[in-house]
Amino acid sequence: MSKKQLISFQIDSDKMDALDALAKALDRDRAYLLNEAVAAYLDLQQWQLERIKASIKQADAGRLIDHAEIKKMASHLRRRK
Repeated sequence: MSKKQLISFQIDSDKMDALDALAKALDRDRAYLLNEAVAAYLDLQQWQLERIKASIKQADAGRLIDHAEIKKMASHLRRRK
């Protein structure tokens, strides 16, 4: 298990109230919920960075979609709604 460190930061009171209500409903403490939230945030950011790097690599390799093709695809999607 990794070493835990104490962190302190300010949060809006309405967010604290919502956090406390959720913690009570889930029978968890604030620290648990905050750790879960940070883990989810970090996972999402890592996923986005990986997608961005992969896209840049594709663009550098010249594997791009022409703007006219994108417009055609978008138009097709709008008609499907």
